[in-house]
Amino acid sequence: MELCRKIVNVCDRINEWVGSYLVTAAVFLFIAIIFSNVVLRYLFNTSFVFMAELEWHFFAFIFLFGAGFTLLHNGHVRVDIFYSLLNTKKKALVNCLGVIFFLLPSCYLVLTTTIPWVLVAYEVGEVSIDPGGIPARFLIKATLPLGYLLLLLQGVSLFLKSIFILLDKPLLKSPLS
Repeated sequence: MELCRKIVNVCDRINEWVGSYLVTAAVFLFIAIIFSNVVLRYLFNTSFVFMAELEWHFFAFIFLFGAGFTLLHNGHVRVDIFYSLLNTKKKALVNCLGVIFFLLPSCYLVLTTTIPWVLVAYEVGEVSIDPGGIPARFLIKATLPLGYLLLLLQGVSLFLKSIFILLDKPLLKSPLS
């Protein structure tokens, strides 16, 4: 029981830190890059391939590294219109089943297929095909398995929290105890 609490705490803290600091900083840099590109394009009638590629690199980073943080804060869009009508235990059951049948298999699939892809990109020293583009293309490719790893960690946390709800066990110790 204590091990499960520690796992949940570690997973939550990792995604909280990544979302609060790394993703937030990346959003500000992303905005600065877009603003710079607009200024360069419309005031100076020029643009750089490097800057354009940097935009989508930052967007990918924000999206992928923010997924676990979003799941931590229950910010994902839910398609199921009935979920909001369910009680806490039924929501926990839906979350358990969702993690087991959808989140875990998709994370496994992405991780097992993208890690070799990133390693090959690193080994061959893959760079942008565009002149003036970003070198070290493996860095952006590495955000895919790392982002899914963060999502997987948060899925494990959600699963354990849901199991504790189903078992009527308090997951976290009360600050008063």
